[in-house]
Amino acid sequence: MVDSNTFNGQAFCYRQNKARKIRQSPDTVEELNHLFPGSCDILGIAAQGIVLTPSACHSGTPMEYQDGEAGYALMFPSIEGVNIRPFHFCKKTFSQAALQEAGGQCQPPAHSAYKTGGARFLNLVLEPLAKSKALIAGGIVENVFSPARRCCGQGAYGVVGLALSGARVQGASVLLEEDVSSPREAEATIQRLKAAGLPERNTLGFMFACVGRGHNFYGHLGNVEADAFRKVFPHTPLFGLFGNGEIGCDRVVKQDYTLCDGDAGGLQHAFTTVMTLVHLG
Repeated sequence: MVDSNTFNGQAFCYRQNKARKIRQSPDTVEELNHLFPGSCDILGIAAQGIVLTPSACHSGTPMEYQDGEAGYALMFPSIEGVNIRPFHFCKKTFSQAALQEAGGQCQPPAHSAYKTGGARFLNLVLEPLAKSKALIAGGIVENVFSPARRCCGQGAYGVVGLALSGARVQGASVLLEEDVSSPREAEATIQRLKAAGLPERNTLGFMFACVGRGHNFYGHLGNVEADAFRKVFPHTPLFGLFGNGEIGCDRVVKQDYTLCDGDAGGLQHAFTTVMTLVHLG
């Protein structure tokens, strides 16, 4: 993920007329640290909207939330044959060696935006990944509030995310372009994700959408893209966020091949949605 406070005046960032202040306090971080064992890695982000599949919802219907306050926690257990590692890059800590150490077949990055040089730094991180066998999906979020980083200046967090790797890990993603503007077109695009042929057991869906999409984009129809995902993948939980820019492309990463050609510029978008599947074996 990319923290919005790192960027400055990017064309692909969508700003609402009435910007909302997203709140989190040191108490929130402290409570999370006390809630989980010390061996757990906790990654906390704040965004302008979220997508979640409620665990108590018997219908398994994923929901998009863009109004009011909401949140969710996604917890990964120890899984045999699957390595899940958090990573963090800022201008002080990034290097090619650090990027290789993070590794992973599927990397959902988040980035914090809006400071001079932020776009150049994000491009520096994404460029070597664009031609790799990694599946990259994520977005530009409002803030990253956990874990604390002493290497970063105030209001500038850099790039953070999870790297998932292992022989059993597979992934695929599709890009819903700006011209995908109806429920039928959204479902047709997500059908391409189905065509990747990933096993649907032990699989999660991730949705990284522009804050400019949602119910306002679809003529005041709500939950359009989450509903389209559920039609195609009725038994796969979906999680995600609405941000100020999207990171990803059409890509398939399986055990024996990877399909995608692109460069770092082709991974950064506006007014789009990156829909992703990650299979954990």
